[in-house]
Amino acid sequence: MSDTERTLPVWRRLSYAAGHFLNDLCASMWFTYLLLFYHSVLGFQNTYAGVLLLIGQVADGVCTPLIGYESDRTPGCGNYGKRKTWHLVGTLSVLLSFVFVFNQCVGCSSDTPQWARLVYFTPFIIVFQFGWAAVQISHLSLIPELVTCEHAKVELTAYRYAFTVMANVTVYAVAYLLFHFQEGQEVDPLSDSLGPADVPVFRNLALSVLVVGALTSLLFHVGTAERRPGEAGGRERMKEEEEEDGSAAPSSSVLQWTCWLQQPSFYQVALLYMCTRLIVNLSQTFISMYLINTLGLPKNFIATIPLVMYLSGFLSSIIMKPVSKLIGKCLTYFVGVLLILTFASWVLLDVRMGRGIYGAAVLLGAGSATILVMSLAMTADLIADQTQSAAFVYGAMSFTDKLANGVAVMIIQTLHPCHTSVCCPDCVWFYHYVIVGVTGGVAMVATLVLCAILIWPITIRRSDSGLLPGDAAATPRRSLSPDVPGIQSDLLSH
Repeated sequence: MSDTERTLPVWRRLSYAAGHFLNDLCASMWFTYLLLFYHSVLGFQNTYAGVLLLIGQVADGVCTPLIGYESDRTPGCGNYGKRKTWHLVGTLSVLLSFVFVFNQCVGCSSDTPQWARLVYFTPFIIVFQFGWAAVQISHLSLIPELVTCEHAKVELTAYRYAFTVMANVTVYAVAYLLFHFQEGQEVDPLSDSLGPADVPVFRNLALSVLVVGALTSLLFHVGTAERRPGEAGGRERMKEEEEEDGSAAPSSSVLQWTCWLQQPSFYQVALLYMCTRLIVNLSQTFISMYLINTLGLPKNFIATIPLVMYLSGFLSSIIMKPVSKLIGKCLTYFVGVLLILTFASWVLLDVRMGRGIYGAAVLLGAGSATILVMSLAMTADLIADQTQSAAFVYGAMSFTDKLANGVAVMIIQTLHPCHTSVCCPDCVWFYHYVIVGVTGGVAMVATLVLCAILIWPITIRRSDSGLLPGDAAATPRRSLSPDVPGIQSDLLSH
């Protein structure tokens, strides 16, 4: 069977990738505009805005592993697969809550204290993050169930990220149009600073996101068929694919979550994924502050520069598969890190970059896309045939990144030198060094973790205590190399 025949049809890949489009749309607004909306539009103090984001990240971080564990255990609703059942629950939660996150407090006035408004927004943020986590984990967990060929996993992950890029492009394009056609403003409204008059822009943006996301989620549920455990066709397909890869092996046992926690490779991949998400999410969160407060650009740039970033990310995702086949996943990840370090150096040295921000945005977008796709592909490699516990693994990975992002944002907001909604002279340099630190600083840590994976390749060590009852005598499966030429190792059994 050819490599093409061993992958999903194009329409199945597209319908699968569409299943995370709603999450991607909402995440784009969450990380890019949340602090900006609550601080500059609603007038929250920096610390209160940071607290709301931290609440969301902690709620997501707590819900993610719990949903992952339950998603692995529950059989699903009737004949509906367990992954798609959780996906549906999460989608409904997001649709019902997200519109309230980017809106004014209902019933509040100018005299309402900020702590009361914070209490008002908290339940909507928690419900939204629960739904977001349910969609993310169930969607990621489908990758090793839909395909088993390693390069097919990379391809499916690339499709998924391509839709992520398109979601971000959609958000920024609609945001630009809404700012451009904003009602009730003077001539040249794009050069004005953000304020309470921009609340309708963000509310309409959130409504647009929910409408488009609901349609793509429907496409996912109609076009994606989840393989049920024990299906003969699924077992035959997996066996045939493994034989074509030259890696056929006897059926392996199912790892319990306690066994995953005993794997050194589990922590290696989790740390790399956390660093990756810190770079991607924190740069997305603070790029708008950097553009407006440090570079002094008009507010339309908070739509155009992120748009450039994600267009470059989309182009890099297209060439991801052939490059990873040629040099391996780890070296491809390293190429992405080099692009991000180049961006950080440029920002550090060029204080008044002006139009050069477009070139820097291309570097950041391409680098972020590369490391994100490769880190997800390495996670899929770690799971391999352990699809029945895939949701727990993805949940644990996501827990580290959500908690780290929330704590990092809270620390940065606490260190903010200004205590008003208007940027003071000190915050000009503050955001300059923040954007350098969250990209270049974290990229150097990610490089060290990547070196550790090259020295100690990804493997799974088995023990009887980590197997499900009756599986103690199972034959260990093959090694999970990080797919770098010349690096191969066998699994250590028991």
